[in-house]
Amino acid sequence: MKSKLWNRDFTLLMAATALGAAGHIMGSFALSFLVFDETGSTLASALILAIQVIPAVFVPFVISPVMDRLPRKTFLVACDALNGVLYAALGLWLLLGEFSYIGYLAVSLVLNALGTVDGLAYDSIYPSLLPEGAEEKGYAVSAMLYPLMSVVMMPLAAVLLDSIGIAWMLVIQGTAAIVAAAMESRLHVRQTTPGMGERYTIRKWAGDIREVWDYLRGEPGLTRTFVDRAVTFGVAAGTEPLLVAFFRTATGMTAAMYAMFSVAEFIGRTLGSAVQYRINIPNQWKFGVTFFVYQFFAVMDAILLWIPYPLMLVNRCVSGFLGSNSGIMRNAAIQKYIPENLRARVTAFSSIVTEVGCALLTIVMGALGEVIDYRLCVTIGAVMCIVSCFALVWSGRADIRKIYEGKGEAA
Repeated sequence: MKSKLWNRDFTLLMAATALGAAGHIMGSFALSFLVFDETGSTLASALILAIQVIPAVFVPFVISPVMDRLPRKTFLVACDALNGVLYAALGLWLLLGEFSYIGYLAVSLVLNALGTVDGLAYDSIYPSLLPEGAEEKGYAVSAMLYPLMSVVMMPLAAVLLDSIGIAWMLVIQGTAAIVAAAMESRLHVRQTTPGMGERYTIRKWAGDIREVWDYLRGEPGLTRTFVDRAVTFGVAAGTEPLLVAFFRTATGMTAAMYAMFSVAEFIGRTLGSAVQYRINIPNQWKFGVTFFVYQFFAVMDAILLWIPYPLMLVNRCVSGFLGSNSGIMRNAAIQKYIPENLRARVTAFSSIVTEVGCALLTIVMGALGEVIDYRLCVTIGAVMCIVSCFALVWSGRADIRKIYEGKGEAA
């Protein structure tokens, strides 16, 4: 008999994730307006995001082999706690002093380094907490959680932005992260990987790096998927400052409308996750479904800012519904396919590729926003996603399809 999904550890992790997400949504909403309000430049906003590629590339490269040999829970708890302290300190800094672009840039690098390790630990631990056969249901729950929190927190964040200000919102976010870390410390994580407890040396670290490199050389389907995701996520990251600028400068648009604009997508993702939790799509259909969604999502992005505001909300809701389903299938298939003893390192490789793509494309999109219409920038980004999907995913469909169909998956 299969273990039920909602066991003690999974429930505890979801509670901690929900609390952390509530703080993150509120803090991220505040920070998305902070730099643009202080500088009035989309390029300055984009550079803040792009510079974060430095820790996001080097930190996973260094830490992932160690994480595959040491208890991952320690990394998760420590990073969440430190993140909480630093976000609270950032809020106090803004309360007591003046905004400094260079200072904020430096703090954001440290926060991103901690967040990178935290995310890597979370992604590596999460599959270990899912009972056999409940992988897609587990990812459906995690995909549903953030949208559900956003439905509550995004409108609240818009109100708090004008009532208590960015600084106090960051203090609240830091407090939430510290409490979440305390809850995560009670998890019972199963981790059985070769070499745990052995003395770790530079030679072993180098060998671990070579091992994952050799593995990925024999898995072109994974590599193509990671690179295409880097393009998609990069365009999405580069679009965010443009959306903030559009809703800040376009006639009739407000921060509250931007909040509701995002909520519409999150509602769609919640419904999509709920459907994915209940249904079971046959493995042989999964590649076709996800490829269709990639194209559909890009087309919806292309027309997003050219349509009336009510239709923007419909656009995001429909895109969120389909995007959630494809994301759940992709994440569950990839994590099940990757061997347990390589999970942190392969996840780190994926993270590095994604962060590089985000940095480059965020700068490109931000620079475009300085010289051409924000709406046209978003459309150009969507076309880039369509081209990438055909060049990488469709041309490599034979290798990628076996990941979704579970052929050759690791034990």
